Amino acid sequence: MSRERSFFNRRLHSLLGVIPVGFFLVEHLFSNYAATKGAQAFVEQVEWLWGIPFLTVLEIFFIFLPLLYHGVYGLYIALQAKNNVGNFNTFRNWMFTLQRITGVATLIYVVWHVWETRVQVALYDMTAPQLANLTHEILQNPVNLALYIIGLVAAVFHFSNGMWTFLITWGVTVGPRAQRVSSYVWAVVFVLVSYLGISALLAFAQADFMGQMAQH
Repeated sequence: MSRERSFFNRRLHSLLGVIPVGFFLVEHLFSNYAATKGAQAFVEQVEWLWGIPFLTVLEIFFIFLPLLYHGVYGLYIALQAKNNVGNFNTFRNWMFTLQRITGVATLIYVVWHVWETRVQVALYDMTAPQLANLTHEILQNPVNLALYIIGLVAAVFHFSNGMWTFLITWGVTVGPRAQRVSSYVWAVVFVLVSYLGISALLAFAQADFMGQMAQH
């Protein structure tokens, strides 16, 4: 691969990791957070999202294809990367290594999650209440719940740490002070977004989750 083509692919990979993949991650977890208010709130949120015009086109061209490119090319980068943790035991080298590990973990998690939810919705033409119940049943299994939490935290870390790198790559945070402040900002984002996601997962896993909808 030529140096120019490699540079373009890496910049495109970096950009797609933020727009739209990163935006979709945050939006998805924020939408799922509605589950903490009960199944009915989650169903209403899903029905609102499904009511967006040209949703299928938007999902294909602004979510799935960018996600596919970012995931596949990111896997290539991870396999090509030379991790320096053994030679230079510094914080940023550990972040470099964790970025690659969480990238692979996130790709596996996303494929699994999409198969268990979005693909099933399409195959069986599920309603929003049926999706809520399906998610509830998946997360009632303690092993699934644990794996979902691990996958979610990996995805949020990959996004947050990737944003730190993105801002440097695109010349936004140039100096050491700006990069240090950026580290604190994205650490806070990591904690807050992880909280949103884990709270939703725990809400889905509650034994009476679907019963809460029946009471409305």
